Amino acid sequence: MVWGMRIVLLGMVFLVHCSLSWAQSGAPTKPVAPAPSKEPPVPADVAWHDVTGWGVEGRGWEDQERTRWFDRLPAKAEGKVTGAVWGLSRDSAGMMVRFRTDGVAIYARYKLLKDKLGMPHMPATGVSGLDLYARDGQGGWRWVYVTKPDKQLMEAAVVTDLAPGEREYAAYLPLYNGVESLEIGVPSGAKFEGLAPRREKPIVFYGTSITHGASASRPGMVHTAILGRRLDRPVINLGFSGNGRMDAAVGELMCELDAAAFVVDCLPNMDAKSVSERAAPLVRQLRAGRPGVPIILVEDRLFTNTWVRPSRQKFHADNHAALKKAFDELRAAGVGGLYYIPGDHLLGDDAEGATDASHPNDLGFMRQADAFEPVLREALGMR
Repeated sequence: MVWGMRIVLLGMVFLVHCSLSWAQSGAPTKPVAPAPSKEPPVPADVAWHDVTGWGVEGRGWEDQERTRWFDRLPAKAEGKVTGAVWGLSRDSAGMMVRFRTDGVAIYARYKLLKDKLGMPHMPATGVSGLDLYARDGQGGWRWVYVTKPDKQLMEAAVVTDLAPGEREYAAYLPLYNGVESLEIGVPSGAKFEGLAPRREKPIVFYGTSITHGASASRPGMVHTAILGRRLDRPVINLGFSGNGRMDAAVGELMCELDAAAFVVDCLPNMDAKSVSERAAPLVRQLRAGRPGVPIILVEDRLFTNTWVRPSRQKFHADNHAALKKAFDELRAAGVGGLYYIPGDHLLGDDAEGATDASHPNDLGFMRQADAFEPVLREALGMR
């Protein structure tokens, strides 16, 4: 009996101790909401620099009139390309501004074209953000920070408390929004130099929403931008969401660009019939307009849930077969400088490379860049 009472008392003590510990931990009490994060305020003495004064990369028609400065296509394209392509060309996807400063903080003031700052499958940082990188001292680029857009007219600190020292920076412009104006700010008295677009020939990417940038978390994570950093070359992004269809009107504009290489990645917006009808004519158009410039044809990626939705497999297989047939026939006819990237493994093999089975997430974009890089290096003679 005595031992039984002792056990009961010990059990009660243990329960009281646990209850007190639980209460002290605050677990069953009213939950405390985390404090909202606040970006540092912009000081009054920031020195602002308008980037139109020195230029951005990814703006392919520098000497032609534009409806808006940050449009991707020149004004003459309106009415030649489809209305959808023209509207999408107002997005600043692929554009990048470079500058050098010793400022310990960097600010941005920019006005966005659209009030829709994000999308259900893509955050505002990717749709409308300004994404900052810096040279790491070893010649490579490393990420620094990205703006968090919450209004059309943004004036915010991109990053503060930077380590002392003068560095080269690059800021990628929004992927799925247009830019009306853009200024870079540094603390008053800091050194600042706007760096003109590099004179190296750009790699020109023509494609779909994937090339356009869906669904990267931030503008620097699209495979086109990743490849631009890895190869240290300018990039022009002609991705048009839902409208990358090997159009001759777009091909005509591409022929005006003094490109290092053309990458044609349109299959996700096409079917086997349209691929058979348009692939060879587009290649011949580019080859006639730019003899000797490498042309890389890309198969579409597999939907990442194809393993459990086998009906999708036929769409991919038919598209791939049509593109490969066109490629083989072009080479047999003596069209040179052609390269080919298969699509089955572009997003990996573990079904983790996409946001919605179709559009890559950051992991998928990195894997896609890994697949493109060796082919581009070979085409550009960079091995």
